[in-house]
Amino acid sequence: MEINSAFTWPYFVSQVKSIDLLDVLDILIVTVLLYYVYAFIRDRRAGRLAVGVAILAVIMLISSLLGLSAMSFIMTSIFQIGFVAIIVVFQPELRSALEKMGGEPLKSLRSIGENKESTPLSPYISELCHGVTELAKTKTGALIVIERNTKLGEIIKTGVIVNADLSTFILRNIFYEGAPLHDGAVILRGWRVHAAGCFLPLSQDEGIIKDLGTRHRAGIGMSAESDAVVIIVSEETGTISLAVGGQLHRGFTYGSLKRELETLFITSKKQNTRLKPHLRKESRQGADGGNAS
Repeated sequence: MEINSAFTWPYFVSQVKSIDLLDVLDILIVTVLLYYVYAFIRDRRAGRLAVGVAILAVIMLISSLLGLSAMSFIMTSIFQIGFVAIIVVFQPELRSALEKMGGEPLKSLRSIGENKESTPLSPYISELCHGVTELAKTKTGALIVIERNTKLGEIIKTGVIVNADLSTFILRNIFYEGAPLHDGAVILRGWRVHAAGCFLPLSQDEGIIKDLGTRHRAGIGMSAESDAVVIIVSEETGTISLAVGGQLHRGFTYGSLKRELETLFITSKKQNTRLKPHLRKESRQGADGGNAS
């Protein structure tokens, strides 16, 4: 049996030798791009969509190989229209990914020339944790968003500008049940209470919709669409939860919340900002069912 020369070892070696630096660079760029696409769809609804697209692609390939003209025409039309539909359906996820992609490279550029001896954040974190634990003691529902690199101007427009120093008293006054802004979220910008009564985007995850209240869904949705850190206090149980990167963790005390915020906002400048592995995800039982934004 004669072996095709295209599959011989000398042919393979000649092809490898013909690879130049630009080819290697091209492969590396495509690899990085595919990795980010995988990371984007891994923990989102797009993961299920990718499986569906792969199945349709296989059907289209089989129809082309078998010469099924009608099926090939239908599948080609579906892919042409489906590309636009994907952009429309997953607009929030795509926007979040692009914002984070643009925020990380610019983060290092903004840090050039900054005063490394800037105002310590520990006093602000301590005051915030004290205010949150006071709200938890009285089972006062609260939703506090700490803005980071992604600016939340559109979210701030839905509320009322406060622009006040961060303190336990102002948090208690805002989230007091009879206060007009208690159902909305507080936005902290530069560790000041910048706005209150803001409406946050709700998470569309089917599991979360079934098991969590509106306040927790809003916290997860906000953290998924930006790099903000969101603190949630349950009005039913007084449980303190933290949402980061679309993941919800609960069961915080003053000490554990303070340590985690210091890790995210102080230590994270030198280390990875991912949550510590010992934190527990939302148990989905006894979650807040309040009508907060």
